[in-house]
Amino acid sequence: MVKWFVRFSVVLIGLFLWRQEVYMASADSLKPAQKIKVFNAGQGVYEEVEKVIKTEREWRQILSPEAFRITRQKGTERAFTGAYWNTKGKGIYECIACGNDLFFSETKFESGTGWPSFWQAVAPENVSSKEDRSFFTIRTEVLCRRCGAHLGHVFDDGPPPTGQRFCINSEALKFVPKDRN
Repeated sequence: MVKWFVRFSVVLIGLFLWRQEVYMASADSLKPAQKIKVFNAGQGVYEEVEKVIKTEREWRQILSPEAFRITRQKGTERAFTGAYWNTKGKGIYECIACGNDLFFSETKFESGTGWPSFWQAVAPENVSSKEDRSFFTIRTEVLCRRCGAHLGHVFDDGPPPTGQRFCINSEALKFVPKDRN
């Protein structure tokens, strides 16, 4: 009797969680599109764009497993392993999830941390930040303003002129070389 009750409870919980995701997806589709203003670095202008809102299932379909873990589950890649920690090319770093312009290569610097580091975002409107109290410390998390992807963290130990160090996961970025802009 106890085994039957446990199995029945597990099935009910599974159905409830599945129904919640279906309900949340349908509720999001009924909301009017949210517009934000971001800087389009390729054209050098501010433009109004729709926020990108997707279900977990949709994000899993378009992102690699590692990019999903980092951008949607707030993961971190190991230092000195990401594709862009030592990249020197000229271009723009975009959000891997939505293509939002995030950082110019001219603001990238060698921080010695093993992650791509930038002293400034393309524009303040293209990123957002929030307090992160994970791992028994207080940090400032950096997010893509257009889709909410976790990018990394920002610290106040960077070089002039801003004194900031945007410490970003390579898996959260897509590098677009200047000759392709």
